[in-house]
Amino acid sequence: MEPRRERGVSMHRLLAALKAVAEPTRLRILYLCAHAELSVSDLTQVLGQSQPRVSRHLKLLTDAGLLDRFREGAFAFYRLAGDGASASLAGTLVDLVPLDDSLAQRDLRRLAAIKAERAQAAADYFRANAGSWDVIRRMHIADSEVERAILACLPSGELGDVLDLGTGTGRMLELVAGRASRLVGIDRSREMLAVARAKLERTNARGWQVRLGDVHALPLPYESFDVALMHQVLHFLKDPEEALAEAARVLRPGGLLVVADFARHEVEGLRDEHAHVWLGFADQEVEAWLRKAGLTCSSIEHLAGDPLTVTLWSAERGQRRAIRDRRSPARLREAS
Repeated sequence: MEPRRERGVSMHRLLAALKAVAEPTRLRILYLCAHAELSVSDLTQVLGQSQPRVSRHLKLLTDAGLLDRFREGAFAFYRLAGDGASASLAGTLVDLVPLDDSLAQRDLRRLAAIKAERAQAAADYFRANAGSWDVIRRMHIADSEVERAILACLPSGELGDVLDLGTGTGRMLELVAGRASRLVGIDRSREMLAVARAKLERTNARGWQVRLGDVHALPLPYESFDVALMHQVLHFLKDPEEALAEAARVLRPGGLLVVADFARHEVEGLRDEHAHVWLGFADQEVEAWLRKAGLTCSSIEHLAGDPLTVTLWSAERGQRRAIRDRRSPARLREAS
């Protein structure tokens, strides 16, 4: 018996995709969404068309599997399909657009102006909040040293699919962009996602996404990432144990989780003035949470500062085993 071959896009799906893109505006939309995550508002600015008309085009392209749609609060963002039978077809169609096409070049110039506006808005938000972040930075070792230590925890070479939980400004994704095949950042703040989106657009990294979501109930399937990162996130969470269980759920067998956060401390001002829910963590409690989540803590490193010490916990997921889904039925429905 011959080995089973992986199926490509079906004839019906192929025809639906070709019909969807066989219209000038829809081909332009597909081309633009290959260069950035765009909202309906963004596309109306670039194309000079009404919102209802652009929305109709987007629905056809999404239904055909050529675009992915992601909800972010009251907004929805679209980008070229990254998964599914039609994803490779979408990429092929975009590659067929001539680089010197005058209409495509005009669209990209307008898109560049929108990206510049995004970057300015993100910079304004970052500048408005930088003061409080700088206060905390002065209490611990330099960010560059923490980043160097995080990179040392990761395997050499290609990292595969990387997830950043509580991505904030997207710095962790930026740090590993050159070694990952896919980058996904999750954060509950739309303002911080705007900062991350602007930062990643400047890097020209490929295969990245940032999504609005709760790290306690990730809108992601089981066993879909090779590496997960949590940088200065745990101390803000209502239930760190649940968040670590969610990280374990989405890791593939053999996957790696790296957590960077504060060791236990007594700086009460961080709770009152900077919304820290937890005043750091003891090694033993984090190890216990990791173990309960089905992960094995492989290393712990302390980076001493004054008065805060940053701790790095690295944990690996073993071979496939049952991982209890701690999400409520309501949260499961939200993630599906």
